[in-house]
Amino acid sequence: MHLADVTMFHAPASGGVRTYLQAKHRVFSRFPQLRSSLLVPGAERDSLGDHHQLPALRIPLGQSYRFPLRRRPWRDALVELSPDLIEAGDPYVTAWAALDAGQRLGVPVVGFYHSDLPRLMGDRFGPMVQRRLERYVVDLYRRFDSVLAPCQAMADRLTSWGVKRVRVQPLGVDLATFHPDRRDPELRRKLGLGNDSRLLVFVGRYSREKNIEVLLDTARRLGPPYHLLLMGPGMPTEVPANVSVINRCVGVHEVARALASSDALLHAGTRETFGLIAQEAMASGIPVIGARAGALIENVPLGGGVLCQPHSAAAMAEATEALFANDPQSAGRHARRFVERQFDWDKVMISLLNHYEAVIDPVCPRDRRHG
Repeated sequence: MHLADVTMFHAPASGGVRTYLQAKHRVFSRFPQLRSSLLVPGAERDSLGDHHQLPALRIPLGQSYRFPLRRRPWRDALVELSPDLIEAGDPYVTAWAALDAGQRLGVPVVGFYHSDLPRLMGDRFGPMVQRRLERYVVDLYRRFDSVLAPCQAMADRLTSWGVKRVRVQPLGVDLATFHPDRRDPELRRKLGLGNDSRLLVFVGRYSREKNIEVLLDTARRLGPPYHLLLMGPGMPTEVPANVSVINRCVGVHEVARALASSDALLHAGTRETFGLIAQEAMASGIPVIGARAGALIENVPLGGGVLCQPHSAAAMAEATEALFANDPQSAGRHARRFVERQFDWDKVMISLLNHYEAVIDPVCPRDRRHG
């Protein structure tokens, strides 16, 4: 079986989609009967093994993302790859190119709805834009042979709009990289913190839906001994005294070290469709304090953290104090066990592979002896 992924959501500073695609390639490469190709934007046309790039315009202030403008080169490149199934990982030009290529090749095309485009744009530009984008999403995703959504809430939204054949496909976590053993006391020393400090952390890019201002206000309300570490590109530099900032793209091992060395993740985002950083934090053995919104409702288990009223620093500060009034270490251990059961990348990808096989041959699926 030859599988091809195409998406514009693949850049040096990108997050969940890139992590998902890297995990897919890593797991699928262990099966000699599988070939997994990836087609993404780059500065110029290039190929290295099964990783292929086509030139695309770099988006100003766009976290290194590039936006394809013409459908035809992407369609032709996919046709040349000649896969048995194509997965489109964004709702833009490459998605339409994937559908065109699927028609020419006579192969199924799967659409992965990674982010809630109408809500994200509606937050910025108002309800009229949101409604128009909902219609666009429905028109596009009704054309796919199968639609994947990273959480039940997003699957339910797509279904309520009239999109058919929607399947919940959660992402996963690298349980070896994100592990409590990554804890390093040196991090607190570098931050100038004593052993009695309570270190909170958030990792991600600075964007409106992450509600970083709520995190800053929460830290201000809490004061010492609480200390907040913000990591990611675009983070503000004018912050309260009990906040430290690493204002750059951070590597996965640095993230894993910071998570395992902290006491809890603080997450005010309200538009998460999976909340990968929350799962990575729990895999690292720390609980999550988050907004009761989006995928965090589904993916932060009872006993693995505390969820609170969205957009409220007062509520988040209260939730933080409630967590630490009990046993945050026990909550972190419970969170780790939950992620081990639910979000191991191997389990996630084997389930996805079985789905691909059913989509390719719904009448007579191939032998599914994977494991």
